[in-house]
Amino acid sequence: MARIVVITSGKGGVGKTTTAASLAAGLAKAGHRTAVIDFDVGLRNLDLVMGCERRVVFDFVNVINGDARLHQALIKDKRLENLAILPASQTRDKEALTPEGVERVLEELRQDFDYVICDSPAGIERGAHLASYHADDAVVVTNPEVSSVRDSDRVLGLLASRTRRAEEGMDPVREHLLLTRYDPQRVKKGDMLSVDDVQEILAINLLGVIPESKDVLNASNAGIPVVLEEDADAGQAYEDAIARYLGEERPHRFLEVERRGLFGRMFGG
Repeated sequence: MARIVVITSGKGGVGKTTTAASLAAGLAKAGHRTAVIDFDVGLRNLDLVMGCERRVVFDFVNVINGDARLHQALIKDKRLENLAILPASQTRDKEALTPEGVERVLEELRQDFDYVICDSPAGIERGAHLASYHADDAVVVTNPEVSSVRDSDRVLGLLASRTRRAEEGMDPVREHLLLTRYDPQRVKKGDMLSVDDVQEILAINLLGVIPESKDVLNASNAGIPVVLEEDADAGQAYEDAIARYLGEERPHRFLEVERRGLFGRMFGG
């Protein structure tokens, strides 16, 4: 029976879809049968980041409406045999997702996969609620900025009160913090919150810190989850985060300003 993991945030543009793609790819690479669903109806970015946009025939809404079976809409990743993608509709509005339809699809996915990753829309509206309602785990993605962290705190409140686990008095959703676009140089200058600042405000388990990196954009443009880019700092940071999620202890990297050697300091390298 699969664990359902929602990737969520209070505001947009913090890297949820990048995180959903990398978490799903990383779990599949580690040998776990993994499905990833795009809940952002009307925008549909996950299939682009996963590099399968040309293979979309049916989508999440088609399955909910009965226009297609789940196995028809799932796209099998060409790089990882354990990974499947369920894209969102680009032409419907968010009202096309129904609580009954979402529950039916998730229950069917639970039977065939070890992990189901839900790429949630930003915020606290209907789409985000549907994405998080059935979650067993939540990865709250935030940038080290006051507004992003504040909005993430609101999301934590909803996870504690408006999920199936909360309503039925079950164990609470396991919450994890993923800090993205982290720049130690800006932290040192006081232009950005530190890891300790964010942890003090949100008070949840730190899953990982993803450094600011052009590799994230380059990988997204190429349709490759950045976790598969093993030479990229961001890819390594996501790999560390996935290992921690699976129970392995790893030290956090990329938290300090990289120290340059004498030659680099002399010539600005």
